[in-house]
Amino acid sequence: MNISVVIPLLNEEESLNELHDWIVQVMQSNHFSYEVIFIDDGSTDNSWKIIASLSESNDNVKGIRFLRNFGKSQALHAGFEKANGDVVITMDADLQDNPEEIPELYDLVKKQGYHLISGWKKKRYDSVIAKNLPSKLFNWAARKTSGVKLHDFNCGLKAYRNDVVKNIDVNGEMHRYIPVLAKSAGFGKIGEKVVKHQARKYGETKFGMDRFINGFLDLITIWFLSRFGKRPMHLFGALGVIMFAIGFGFATYLGIDKLFINPMGRLITQRPQFYIALSTMIIGTQFFVAGFLGEIILRSKTGKKRYLVKDEINF
Repeated sequence: MNISVVIPLLNEEESLNELHDWIVQVMQSNHFSYEVIFIDDGSTDNSWKIIASLSESNDNVKGIRFLRNFGKSQALHAGFEKANGDVVITMDADLQDNPEEIPELYDLVKKQGYHLISGWKKKRYDSVIAKNLPSKLFNWAARKTSGVKLHDFNCGLKAYRNDVVKNIDVNGEMHRYIPVLAKSAGFGKIGEKVVKHQARKYGETKFGMDRFINGFLDLITIWFLSRFGKRPMHLFGALGVIMFAIGFGFATYLGIDKLFINPMGRLITQRPQFYIALSTMIIGTQFFVAGFLGEIILRSKTGKKRYLVKDEINF
C-alpha cells in the first residue's frame, strides 16, 4: 500500500464528507493505493456515524473511536499503530490542510529518501495576535531548544516513512514535537515543505491560547527526555554531587577555621557559611536521591494503555 492518511478529529461532522471526497479524488487521480484512518477522539456530534457511513461506501476508509476524549497525541498514536502504507500522511479534519499536497509529500519521502516532511503554513489565515505571533515565538523557541530547523512544528500536515511512526512514542501532548521525537529516535533526515493553509470553513478551533503555554512546558519536557530520559542520574546525580561538594567545601572551611585558625571566634552556627553548607548539602542529597529514584522507576515501569478504544471499523 502506498499511503495511509491518518486523521484525528473531534466534533468535525460538517467537514468529514467533503474531506473524504477530496482525498479520494487526489488518490484516484494519482493512482495511489491508500487507506484513510479516521480517529474519533470522543466526539459528541455525529462524526462517528458519518465515518461509519463512509466506510460502508468505501472499503479504504477505516475508523477508530475512543471511549472519551484522550487528546490528539493519543489519537495519532492509535492511527500510527494501524497504518500500513509505505508513507503515512497526517492531516487535520477541519479542511485547513489541503489534500492536494499529498502527492508531493509522498514523492519527497518515497523518492528522495526523507524520513519525515513537515508542512510549513507560510501564509496563514488565522488571527495575527491570537495565533500567528504566539506561533512564531513558539516555533522559534522549539528550534533553539531542539536543534530541529523547522518553521512550523505545529502544522498537522506531515508525511512520514512507515518505520518512523512505528518507532516513536507519541504521548501526552507531544504531537507538536514529533519531528524532535523522530530525530531522537535516529531518523535525522527531516525536511520541510511550504503548504497551503486554508481558512476554517466549519465550526471553531478546538485549541485555545493555553496550547502555547502547554506547548512551552512540553518543550521543556521533551528537551529533558531527549537528553536524560534514559539516564536521569546523569542530570540529577551530577547536580547533587556539585551541590554536595559546595556544601562540603564550606563545612570543611568552617571546621578548619574553628579548630586551627580562630578557635575563640564566633560559634559556627552564628556564621552564614554554616547555613550555606547545610542547605547545599541537603539539596545535593535530594538531587542525588531524585536521580536514583528516577533510575529505579525507569527500570521497573510497565506499559500502560493511554487510551481506550470503543469501536473500530474495517480493521
